[in-house]
This record gives sequence, structure tokens and C-alpha cells, in this order.
Amino acid sequence: MDEDDPTDLTAIRRRFLEHIGTGAVRVTQHAQQEMAEEAFAYDDVVHALAAGEIIENYPEHRRGACCLFSGITPLGRPVHVVCTTTKAVLILITIYEPKPPKWVTPTQRRIPQ
Repeated sequence: MDEDDPTDLTAIRRRFLEHIGTGAVRVTQHAQQEMAEEAFAYDDVVHALAAGEIIENYPEHRRGACCLFSGITPLGRPVHVVCTTTKAVLILITIYEPKPPKWVTPTQRRIPQ
């Protein structure tokens, strides 16, 4: 698949690692605020991204292709990161710890009743 294909999860993951390796990462003000509120350090989030997995892909999102990434910090804390998938830099949009009632596990959403 093409390198810019927003549905190619392998290519997306490869781009994530390239961006992280070169420092081509931008954190939105919203994500910075969430990191502060949830006490996540930037290095811990980057570590989780490097070792984590894409659990939801949104190639047709109205604001541009993005995905939900799930990872574990070096201290074993789960973290979710919504980030872009086709930009020249990796933009971290939202960062939070997945918790009930919305999440059953770090990778499984609760089904609405």
C-alpha cells in the first residue's frame, strides 16, 4: 500500500516510529493540558507510542486521518493517544488514561446499553 494510505496500519506504525526517532512530534495545547491533568510525562507517552498498538483507525475523520493508539508507560500505566496518521509530523491530539465506565480494559470499549 501507498505510504500515505490512511488505512495501512503497518505504514502508519512505521511513520510513527520514524517521527518519534527524528523528533518530528508536535503536542497540541489540548494534549499538553490533558498530560498535565493526568500526570503523564512526555517521555512516558512517547515510550508508550513506540511500543503500543493502534486500536481504532479513523481514516475519514472530518479533521483529517487519525487513530487511537494504546500503550503502556514504563511504570505500567495504560495510556491512549489520538494522533494524526498522514502528516509530515506526528501530532498528538488527545492523551488520557483509559478508565471505566468508558473502557472495560485499556483496549476494549464498554458497549453502550
